[in-house]
Order: sequence, then structure tokens, then C-alpha cells
Amino acid sequence: MDDLEKYIDKRKSKNKLFAKDFEIGYENFKIGVALRKAREDAGITQEELARKMKTKKSAISRIENHSEDIRISTLKNYLSALGKELQLFIR
Repeated sequence: MDDLEKYIDKRKSKNKLFAKDFEIGYENFKIGVALRKAREDAGITQEELARKMKTKKSAISRIENHSEDIRISTLKNYLSALGKELQLFIR
């Protein structure tokens, strides 16, 4: 475990609100990373994707970097523009 992981674990153990907010933030981060990876795997730039979605590059950047509270319709449109589909699973 590196110093950052130790620090995060220590903060989580001392502050329940931090722990909760950290986990939510981490889940949002993973969504953004997955979207960016799907775009890059498709060989499409943010600018090209923005044109396909009829929006601005800044909107694509915002989706990938700040994916909290993203609408399902936005996810569907983003993935559709990449030739992919959204699948949700409840466990």
C-alpha cells in the first residue's frame, strides 16, 4: 500500500462523510474513464465525437471528466455515436 492509499484509508476511518463521498466520487471517476476508453478504442477524438453528437468538444470533456449525475439518455447518445449500446445490470 502506497502513501496515498494509507492516507485515504486513514481519512475514511476517521470521517464517515469523507468515506461516503470518496466512494461516490471514485464510482463517478470510473464511469468517466470507461467512457474515455470506449471513445479512444473506437479511434475517435473528442472533437469528432462532439460533431457526431451535435454538441461541443467541451461537452464531451465534461462528460468524461465530470460524470457525476450524468443522464442515462446522455450515456446512450454518447455510446450510440461510438457504435455501441448501453447495458445496465442490477445485482
